Amino acid sequence: MAKDFNVPPVVFPSGGNPGTGIGPGPQQRRPSAPFQPPRSANPNIPFMSFDVSSAPSSTAFSTPQFAPTTIGGGGMGFEDEAPLLEELGINTKQIYQKTISILNPFRVRADLHDDADLSGPFLFLMAFGLFQLLAGKLHFGIILGWVTVAALFLYVVFNMLAGRNGNLDLYRCLSLIGYCMLPIVISSAISLFVPQGGMLIMVISGFFVIWSTRVCTRLLVELASYGDEHRGLIAYACFLIYALFSLLVMF
Repeated sequence: MAKDFNVPPVVFPSGGNPGTGIGPGPQQRRPSAPFQPPRSANPNIPFMSFDVSSAPSSTAFSTPQFAPTTIGGGGMGFEDEAPLLEELGINTKQIYQKTISILNPFRVRADLHDDADLSGPFLFLMAFGLFQLLAGKLHFGIILGWVTVAALFLYVVFNMLAGRNGNLDLYRCLSLIGYCMLPIVISSAISLFVPQGGMLIMVISGFFVIWSTRVCTRLLVELASYGDEHRGLIAYACFLIYALFSLLVMF
């Protein structure tokens, strides 16, 4: 025999029974606008909205903008920078003036050679080696080696003659010997059109050797102290140096 149980009815707070379909059902949330805070959010928490339309449009192919470059905190840009040769310490105007001065052996300006440099001598030595190469002689290493030994030789000879009062340094001596190589460079260029081993090439080489000797001797006497007292010995040392280089041209 079945026994009946009295089950009290369940009453929901919303006032309806979802199982029976009577009364209002569960509340549905309305869709909110994108990028907006929800309605049930705590009003004490700040929310920063983001508007996509307010962002500046940019593409991958947009032209980059560069600020002007400043050097050392100043307002100099790339256009105001010094030339490359000036930054390397190569004064082309000074080299040109020294070259023109040596081309006139009777009016040599010794004041131009107060500031010694090796840019002009290196240029003359490379030109000398190039003319020798055109003549079928590879003498680049010999030329550079002989110039170094010649500078040491002239430096020792002059300071031995001048004693403790000699003020000729090796750097200036190398610069003077290199600049006075210009007549030898001219003779090597002329020798390309003259038969080798003849009397004519010897006369031409002798003329340019005397030219180089005169210029180098005058520069040494005027730029170094106590050089005028030993002009003959200095000229003899310079003659030996440039006669040695002329042998490369003749043979």
